[in-house]
Amino acid sequence: MQQLKDKVCIITGGAGSLGLAGARKLLAHGGRVLLVDSEPARLDAAMKSLDAAHGHLAAHCADVGDSGQSRAYVQSALNRWGRLDVLICCAGISGAVAPITEYDEAVFERVMRINLLGCFLACKHGLPFMKEGGSVILVSSVVGVTADAGICAYASSKHGLMGLMRVAAKEAGARGIRVNALAPGPVDNGFQLDIEQRLSLVVGRDASRMLESSIALGRHGRAEEVAELMLFLASDAGSFCTGGIYMADGGMSI
Repeated sequence: MQQLKDKVCIITGGAGSLGLAGARKLLAHGGRVLLVDSEPARLDAAMKSLDAAHGHLAAHCADVGDSGQSRAYVQSALNRWGRLDVLICCAGISGAVAPITEYDEAVFERVMRINLLGCFLACKHGLPFMKEGGSVILVSSVVGVTADAGICAYASSKHGLMGLMRVAAKEAGARGIRVNALAPGPVDNGFQLDIEQRLSLVVGRDASRMLESSIALGRHGRAEEVAELMLFLASDAGSFCTGGIYMADGGMSI
């Protein structure tokens, strides 16, 4: 069953692990997907890795923290397919691992620019073109509802997404558009491994094992498991779901 037949989907951070898994899932269910990423080489590799029907997949290189470039990727989807049904914001960076008193201000600003401003701009430029049945998914994190030492920028940006999501859900609800947050826990990918390697140096122990000990299911998640939630929220299966925080954290937050 093609749950997203002919629906037009934009995925920012589309060349990353979660974005790529989401694209693969949406394409398999009939969606038309525009991958947005800031790195041309990563975009090219992502496009080559996806087995998509001709005309159902496209790419656009953009800095999601820039308003003009954000407007341009939305227009790119409209020019190609004439509509916008699903907007998934996966683009994000982790920043540094350091105490607040030692945290570099420029790094803090960059994390907020990509992780939070990027989602604001996606909503600002994407929502006007969405119609009833549309779905916006802001990918936050388990640290959007919890926190830990050393990640003040990342945690602040992901907490901020929860506020943005709730406001957007209230504003778009009257038009039949749903807005939700997806909050993954540690996922077995390069993004998470980089964080854990740096965190290990700070805490003086294996951060991967430390994190798994706090996850009820006792393991990292898989990008494909997060993509299943993306499909649910993007499709009519989630037609009465808006303003919610959907955890994919293996029980880390309980």
